Amino acid sequence: MSDTKEVEQKPSRRKFLAAAVTGSVGVAAAGFPMIAKAQAGPISMRWQSTWPAKDIFHEYALDFAKKVNDMTGGDLKIEVLPAGAVVPAFGLLEAVSKGTLDGGHGVLGYHYGKQNALALWNSGPAFAMDANMLLSWHKYGGGKELLAKLYASIGGNVESFLYGPMATQPLGWFKKPVTKPEDFKGLKYRTNGLAIDMFTAMGAAVNALPGGEIVPAMDRGLLDAAEFNNATSDRLLGFPDVSKICMLQSYHQSAETFEIMFNKTKYDGLPAKMKAIISGCVEAASADMSWKAIDRYSKDYIELQTKDKVKFYKTPDSVLMEQLKVWDAILEKKSGENPLFKEIVASQKAFAERAVKWEQDTVIGRRMAMNHFFGAKAAAPKKG
Repeated sequence: MSDTKEVEQKPSRRKFLAAAVTGSVGVAAAGFPMIAKAQAGPISMRWQSTWPAKDIFHEYALDFAKKVNDMTGGDLKIEVLPAGAVVPAFGLLEAVSKGTLDGGHGVLGYHYGKQNALALWNSGPAFAMDANMLLSWHKYGGGKELLAKLYASIGGNVESFLYGPMATQPLGWFKKPVTKPEDFKGLKYRTNGLAIDMFTAMGAAVNALPGGEIVPAMDRGLLDAAEFNNATSDRLLGFPDVSKICMLQSYHQSAETFEIMFNKTKYDGLPAKMKAIISGCVEAASADMSWKAIDRYSKDYIELQTKDKVKFYKTPDSVLMEQLKVWDAILEKKSGENPLFKEIVASQKAFAERAVKWEQDTVIGRRMAMNHFFGAKAAAPKKG
């Protein structure tokens, strides 16, 4: 079964719930040492990420696992496999919920086919919040409780942790610069989550593919354009081999975070001290990931221009404004169809209204200082 079909289809909630319950019963029947009796030796967990082994995202997954393994002194040993090792990238939620995998590393937008409200944590303009603000809403503004409620609604047997604020993602890689919203009419374009709805409404023929499949699809002409995430991932995955035009800045995924998930049955059986270590490692990995991203992405941004001869352009304001207008219509439609979607939107919006105002009133813009210290080298990307 292809990953694309996984996104396009709407699986039966009853079937998914039954699978999750069956998996939980099987797990309990098998009897994990920490559930049935006192743990006699190290607890081993087999995980999978939703990323190819060469992607920096998979490296982030390995970084988290190493922190847990080290901090527990080897009492918990997490092995992380790359996408496709056990299940397709878009099959991670079901595999972890059933107990086929003990845990995983991905993004909530990849579960879009199970419950589209899950993608509100990774798609769209997030009411002008950046990813760190979104994590603040998640931890302190009610997002975590709403996510648990969402998972319960589809029988998801998982314990979820969000971490790793991502920078605003590029509009993507194209054959020629995007100059106006109409350029998306009929364009064969890759994205995921609720960005599928956004670009479909703008006229694109959207194909949702996991990271490792995008460049081959562009190379074969199955896609005209695509977005993934950042300078490092895009370079490692080979985007410069199939396109030399990248459009920077977009609202389609301006505030995304990663998700770490455990099979809930297995997680619940862990000692309290181990759970506390996991929680601390999530936050430590979140900070480390954001720092590593700044270092690596900035280096690869330069390499893409100097070695790979990629030309970067700023996405025109007319395209950005069209995204915002389309997003309003998506929120209205989905909220009318899904009460949980509506509840999450209301919670995000209330938090963002005060948080973004505080941030915009307080934090100084950095372009003036950059131009002062670095002059011509600080020039913004070309206009599309």
